[in-house]
Amino acid sequence: MKLSKRETKMAFAPMVLVFIIWLVYMFVANKWYLFIDNWYMSITMIFGSFVAGASSEGGGAIAFPVMTLFFKIPPDVARNFSFAIQSIGMTAAAYLIIKRKIKIEKTYLLLASIGGSIGIVLSTYFVVPYVHPKYAKMMFVTFWLSFAIILYLINHIHNRDVRDTLPNLQINDKLVIIFIGLLGGGLSAILGSGIDILTFAFVTMRYQLSEKVATPTSVVLMAGNTLVGFALHTLIIQDFTMASVPSFEGAALNYWLVCIPVVIIGAPFGAYFISTRTRNFVIYFLYIIIVVQFISAILILRPQGDLIWFTAGIFITGILFFMFFGGLLKRKPKQNKKESTE
Repeated sequence: MKLSKRETKMAFAPMVLVFIIWLVYMFVANKWYLFIDNWYMSITMIFGSFVAGASSEGGGAIAFPVMTLFFKIPPDVARNFSFAIQSIGMTAAAYLIIKRKIKIEKTYLLLASIGGSIGIVLSTYFVVPYVHPKYAKMMFVTFWLSFAIILYLINHIHNRDVRDTLPNLQINDKLVIIFIGLLGGGLSAILGSGIDILTFAFVTMRYQLSEKVATPTSVVLMAGNTLVGFALHTLIIQDFTMASVPSFEGAALNYWLVCIPVVIIGAPFGAYFISTRTRNFVIYFLYIIIVVQFISAILILRPQGDLIWFTAGIFITGILFFMFFGGLLKRKPKQNKKESTE
């Protein structure tokens, strides 16, 4: 949708304001030296912020594996940074999506938001303290790999007629979406993101919602869930600058400061870019991200022993989970049917 000059200025005004506030703070506090030691995070989030706006995976989906796998940063620091940076980048992308009137599914957004807010709080207090870092990393990349495989099968082997809105939902359907949102919020509490792609997977498979609609909806959903997580860790738990490894205390804040000017541009640009692409482009873009994440994790972590069995278990669980919600076994293979690229 083309905007007038006034509407364009309004769409970008909050981003400009955030940038000015950041610029003033950096000058007053004289924090420019942070770029010397943390430049690699700015580079990481050039790609991460674009992915955040352009796909159903938040910026944390890039930041978390890169930080924990490549840079050996503790998962709790990576998670807190993910919340912080997504509170800027994904909120900016969500604002642009709304101002440009890019189509979203409001029922899915509302129900998943309710569950996600509950899930992120419960998981923060009752699950996160017991999750081992390596297992968290492998769970992240393996579960989404199983989703990518089932999505591929449904889109390219079996019939799938997509729709732009959810059907009229019964009470049970609404409760299930809230529950899926709760599970997604639980994943976000551990990894810094998760509710976006889990709910995306559910609505695209269960209700055949088009990826073109589900993607911007998941961006707005993750923006809201991120703000809940960020507020929880900064205002209530107050562990944003803390770390399980003493040498990394304060690191999340430093990473955040060097990445703000990157994500304030990258995430909205990603949201705009993907809104102009075909549905198949969106799907293949997601495939590539997920596969690269998984291969990188395997090469770096080289799982052995119990971690291998855990990874296999997560993969099988994911396959069964997405097969069930995708109704894969009930579908008939395609018979010379041209794929939709709408």
